[in-house]
Amino acid sequence: MFGFFKEKIENLKDAVSNTAKSLVGNVLSSVDENEEEYSEFALDDIEDTLISADLGVGYASELVDKLRSQKNAKPSELKKYLKEEFIQTLKNAGDTELNYKDGEVNIYFITGVNGAGKTTLIAKMAYRFKSEGKKVLIAAGDTFRAAAEEQLNIWSVRAGADIVRRDKADPASVVYEAIQKAKNEHYDVILVDTAGRLQNKFNLMEELKKIKTVIDKQAPEALRESILVIDANTGQNGLQQAKIFGDCVKLTSVALTKLDGSAKGAIILAIAKEMNLPVKLVGVGEKMEDLKAFNPNDFIDALFN
Repeated sequence: MFGFFKEKIENLKDAVSNTAKSLVGNVLSSVDENEEEYSEFALDDIEDTLISADLGVGYASELVDKLRSQKNAKPSELKKYLKEEFIQTLKNAGDTELNYKDGEVNIYFITGVNGAGKTTLIAKMAYRFKSEGKKVLIAAGDTFRAAAEEQLNIWSVRAGADIVRRDKADPASVVYEAIQKAKNEHYDVILVDTAGRLQNKFNLMEELKKIKTVIDKQAPEALRESILVIDANTGQNGLQQAKIFGDCVKLTSVALTKLDGSAKGAIILAIAKEMNLPVKLVGVGEKMEDLKAFNPNDFIDALFN
């Protein structure tokens, strides 16, 4: 895999500071480290705090029940216990390295609700691939939202990538055209943008399935990732989005946008636990360079240190 997606995230501790406070800080402050054992009141307090930090009811309950069942569990060791559990959860969800194969077309199927940051993420991915000397093509699959296509066009120019766009056309036909162009002109990467209109869920899901069918038929070995883009500020709503899109498209990973400043970054853990999906990319700022690889160890260290 190429270097830029392995860069350390500078100032990660600053980017997750609000999440660290809501998740780790508030939980640790809910117990008295001088006590020899947990009271039921303290355990309930820990569970409530974990839930309010967007960890999810099921996961929070599981963590506290496990703590409850441990003999000689001490409040002074709560930080160590949570850190170990969180890192294990992230590792169980799978490899966080973005899949890529040299010498082949690599397709990245980008999904998510409108407003999650799909267009910006695609632009940043295009910029990053281009900076590594890759030939990049964007397929503008959100064809019924003119503003989305126009915005993507502006971003593609800025990133130095090419684009296939057909206003009001069938999104699947745009993706088909992009695949043919990529094959004929030897592109390394196709970034597929898609609509995210949950207001009419049935139509959206059918549209996404149709696009996926085109990819499966025209380039069955080329699909590297089906990435769900989630705004870190959506919290538990992000988990519901993951379930909706997961029912339609076989998701492989998550890209979390707007992590910097969010207090709801614990959704990374909830998705890893509930959906068994690894976060592979995180957005930590507005600049093109502010898309980074997600490293579980670095993330957990930043939360707890």
